[in-house]
Amino acid sequence: MPLITYARDGAVARLLLDSPHNRNALSTALIEELHAGLDRAAADPEVRVVVLGHTGGTFCAGADLSEAAGRDPSELAVDRAREMTRLLRRLLESPIPVIGAIDGHVRAGGFGLVGACDIVVAGPASTFALTEARIGVAPSIISLTLLPKLTARAAGRYFLTGEKFGADVAAQIGLVTVAADDVDAAVTDLAAAVALGSPQGLAESKALTTAAILADFDRRADELTERSAALFVSDEAREGMLAFLEKRPPRWAG
Repeated sequence: MPLITYARDGAVARLLLDSPHNRNALSTALIEELHAGLDRAAADPEVRVVVLGHTGGTFCAGADLSEAAGRDPSELAVDRAREMTRLLRRLLESPIPVIGAIDGHVRAGGFGLVGACDIVVAGPASTFALTEARIGVAPSIISLTLLPKLTARAAGRYFLTGEKFGADVAAQIGLVTVAADDVDAAVTDLAAAVALGSPQGLAESKALTTAAILADFDRRADELTERSAALFVSDEAREGMLAFLEKRPPRWAG
């Protein structure tokens, strides 16, 4: 079964993360299917906007940790970090605008996808939490798309506390564009407005909004990829993840 479903309606290409059994985790297969969907949209001269949505109650829970079985943890961590970096840059550099349509939970790498979208609509079932610090890691790579969008005070709070917040707060702090009771209706209206633009006009206009983000992205991506991988295989991270799985408080060494 495909992990990404693709459908076009007029000028709108819809890509759905369709792996609800593992909360739309970013497996290697799902990431490659998402790239293929973006390729398909880019090759269609009728497409003016991509809508990135999801099935199930979770938009995206981050990396698929089940793929760790039988692999060297350090090697896996580097590969997953590189995959994430490549995907986020692909969304940022796409000449076709991307609208995120979210009405579910967003965690870990899912935040990176949200930050990389040009416009984001979040519904009442949406929840957000950056809990990386609680398990001994940090939102390293996803900070490349999050920090340019969040207010500095919001980043300082939610990167550190891991508190859960909803769509209204997400809109107030710049993480999403619109908090809507009806996500489909809001996305339809926004997509129709974007679709009025010409291919050149949309590409050049989007490039103005992403130029500074991409410049910082390229300057820091390698460093943060290595840092993310190192944190993932650290002793503290192992203890944090084990404590999470065992539903107990972590025993930090220092």
